[in-house]
Amino acid sequence: MQQKLLGEATGQRTFAVVLETGDEVMASLQSFVKERRIAAAQITAAIGAFKSLELKYFDWESKTYLSNRIDEQVEVASLIGDVALAPTGEPALHIHLVVGRRDGTALAGHLGSAIVRPTLEVVVTESPAHLQKVEDPTTGLALIRPEI
Repeated sequence: MQQKLLGEATGQRTFAVVLETGDEVMASLQSFVKERRIAAAQITAAIGAFKSLELKYFDWESKTYLSNRIDEQVEVASLIGDVALAPTGEPALHIHLVVGRRDGTALAGHLGSAIVRPTLEVVVTESPAHLQKVEDPTTGLALIRPEI
């Protein structure tokens, strides 16, 4: 993984983070935000491709995430997300994405994991105001609560 600070002003930093073949996306980005001490950010742009990934879908009835494993080369058509502090105080990533298959069909969901091939270029923009997640009793999920 390579990274570069693109700009900094009034507590807001913008980074380019470039992952390479074989990098696991969630682990790499989690390492990046911990290293840079980022507690709130938007992931607004990412392009590249994966050799495999796990998409997750939140099942409302069971209140659990269902996994959908994709073991083929796909193009990243859209990837967006955020960073906020988990109830534990650690930075937590929440990423949604759409990937395209060779035949032009698309798959989408929460990103569980992904292996990059050949690259993933990500823009991360830190916010000077931190966001906090709180466990929601209805879903069991840690959800952002701006008032905290």
